[in-house]
Amino acid sequence: MNSQGPQERSITEAAADWAVRLHAGGLSATEQAQLAQWQAADPRHPQALVFARQTWEALGELRLDPELAATAPPRRQAARPAATIPRPRRRRRLVRAASVAMLVLAVALGWLQGPQALLYLQADYLTGKGEVRTVQLADGSQVELDSGSAIRLDYSGDKRQVQLLAGSAVFDVAPMAGEEKRPFIVQSAGGQTRALGTRFVVGRESAQQAWVGVLQHSVAVSLDAPAQRGASERVLQEGQSVRYDPQSGVVALDGLDLQRATSWRRGVLVFDRQPLGLVVERLNRYRPGRVVLTNSALAQRQVSGVFRLDMLDAALVTLTQELQVQRFDLAGVSLIY
Repeated sequence: MNSQGPQERSITEAAADWAVRLHAGGLSATEQAQLAQWQAADPRHPQALVFARQTWEALGELRLDPELAATAPPRRQAARPAATIPRPRRRRRLVRAASVAMLVLAVALGWLQGPQALLYLQADYLTGKGEVRTVQLADGSQVELDSGSAIRLDYSGDKRQVQLLAGSAVFDVAPMAGEEKRPFIVQSAGGQTRALGTRFVVGRESAQQAWVGVLQHSVAVSLDAPAQRGASERVLQEGQSVRYDPQSGVVALDGLDLQRATSWRRGVLVFDRQPLGLVVERLNRYRPGRVVLTNSALAQRQVSGVFRLDMLDAALVTLTQELQVQRFDLAGVSLIY
């Protein structure tokens, strides 16, 4: 297991302290200059601060919100009521120290576990590597989570919203009928997919890119903000699919085989004349450890096959034999050359 050295711990602690102070608000001009100087001193500092602030937000109700307001430096006001009694400085320091300590612990876990640690804090349901899971929602809708996927639910007010935080999922939506009048919306990567009485799949590819495919009936896909070019919304019928991002907008994915793309639901991965690089990328999502190709020419060789999710080690044996390549196994890594 990896652990943080003294320098990394120092960066983590400083980032946590700045995250708590920024959350409390009211940095003085001197503090703002100190923060800018600290961020400029090392390229790891801004990254650590972003991660610390994301972690702080993800802690949700575990935050000490009622007390954190007391940690903020007093803001300048035109006049203060004469009867105002400041909180004891010692209590402010203790509250801030406790907040920073809690955040340091959470961030340290994030350094060890990467983005997965944040998903544990943010998600209502998630799957580990190689795990496929079906979730029944309160309204009768069903979600099938692919390996390494995570969702967060918001069924409050006038909507049924699911945020896809990672991976991909198939949604089998309970229709708006009877007392259920709320639309069903999947939010991910700067866009949303609204069910029109349907079964569909959404895959998150990055923070700003996702794809959608319709397995039954239809959906309406739209961006949260107008695209730089191309369409910002589109209605898809059964069998159609799109990819969206802020630059290109909502773009049709012609020729995508949705049954093959969602074959993980049946416990297999199906490839038809796919580059080995893409095949290995898919295998790495489901298999413990990591497969690494040693050259780009090898990554372009085409592969076809049906591989069971519970026998992916055998899939590697088959691939190396059929392609007549070599494989060398290290701790957690398989090199193909």
